Amino acid sequence: MSTTAEPGRERSVPDLSVIVGERRQLVNLAYRLLGSLAEAEDAVQEAYARWYGLSRPQQEAIASPGAWLTTVVTRVCLDLLGSARARRERYVGEWIPEPLPDRGEWIGGSAGGGPADPADWVTLDESVDMAFLVVLETMTPAERVAFVLHDVFRYPFPEVAGIVGRTPAACRQLATSARRRVRAVQAPATPRGAQAGLVRHFKQAWEARDIAALVGLLAPDATMTADGGGLAGAALRPVVGGERIAQYLIHLADRAPGLTLLERTVNGRPGLVARHAGVTATVAAFGLADGRVTHIWAVRNPEKLRPWSTSRLPADAP
Repeated sequence: MSTTAEPGRERSVPDLSVIVGERRQLVNLAYRLLGSLAEAEDAVQEAYARWYGLSRPQQEAIASPGAWLTTVVTRVCLDLLGSARARRERYVGEWIPEPLPDRGEWIGGSAGGGPADPADWVTLDESVDMAFLVVLETMTPAERVAFVLHDVFRYPFPEVAGIVGRTPAACRQLATSARRRVRAVQAPATPRGAQAGLVRHFKQAWEARDIAALVGLLAPDATMTADGGGLAGAALRPVVGGERIAQYLIHLADRAPGLTLLERTVNGRPGLVARHAGVTATVAAFGLADGRVTHIWAVRNPEKLRPWSTSRLPADAP
């Protein structure tokens, strides 16, 4: 990927709108690499800070500002991913990627009519499905970057190599290894309508405290992972088994009278939002297969629920 001007060729500083116009792509990339909207925003801000820290001649020498910004964001993300394992070891309980709402379910698209939230910039497709993001978490930083750049954003391997500082052959091997990880855990696709129907039935059974119905909707070996980050009550380890999960959910509902469950889009898929006393307490994403719930990822850490604040959620109607 070329980022400097050809010898003897004059270039002008790109228009500000061109530079700012790269932001959506950069936030999309960084969120998929990091699984955290807050960290993605920080990575993009760092790239822009470095751009504006260049002198005018240095900016003029860059042939493709978009390519330059992409390279910087990716390398910032690589550094963050490299230190993530140590940070996760200090994290209280299980760590789940930060969930995102569908922007169409927000009031006015942003809070208070102010600037759009970074979540407005993220395109919700299969590459931000919670199950997909969880698989990405099992990859090495190099695998994750090579796979996301090539398989999700369609960068050719020679360009991926230029960004990550490896050979095209090495990047191809990294992406192939990552692809195997995805295929090993990928469930058959469930039609959107069937997903929404299953989540709705799950909601109704939970509201009715119908443990038998919940058990029937859960796969026998289903897993529920909760992320409280030490800031909200949550099981420190995954709850495994349909019956155990059903009992756990009923226990939670009994401890929080007045809990309101809302059907909402979570990372582009049907999910549930639990609100208590007008505050978003939990955002749950679901993994589904063969007409049953196989995984529940319940995010309770309030720092990860920023895009789900009550000022941005629509009315409580389903």
